[in-house]
Amino acid sequence: MITGFQHMHSVLRWVVLALFVVTLVKAWQNHQLSFTPGQTKLGLFTMISMHIQLLLGLALCVIKGWASMLGQPGVMESTVMRFCTLEHFVGTLLALLFGTFGYSLTKRASSDDMKHKRQLRYSGIALLLIVASVPWPFQPRFETYDWL
Repeated sequence: MITGFQHMHSVLRWVVLALFVVTLVKAWQNHQLSFTPGQTKLGLFTMISMHIQLLLGLALCVIKGWASMLGQPGVMESTVMRFCTLEHFVGTLLALLFGTFGYSLTKRASSDDMKHKRQLRYSGIALLLIVASVPWPFQPRFETYDWL
């Protein structure tokens, strides 16, 4: 079960990133046009995929015991342990908050221009936080750890 959650969490990372890139491109390309229902749905699908990713991540955090390690001594000295217990969680949670607020504020904006600007701004911030917080497979500090 843990392996399945890890694979789903890893695969959904690419779905979330792809949805964010498409959302940003659409918001940038169509900033002179009217805000379409398709762009609203794209923002909704991006937000839903981020929330599913959060639930999978929280399940992994509890099942693997990362949550219980946070208060133990020596966790903050280890780069990998600190990243897995604190940095990854806080960074992706902030990205989720920016993505959710961005979707909500985009829906409530009065003009199409404001909707495009808000979607571009908040999705861009969320994407940057996700890229900074994800343990990428090519990072040298994680190549010896097969348990991630």
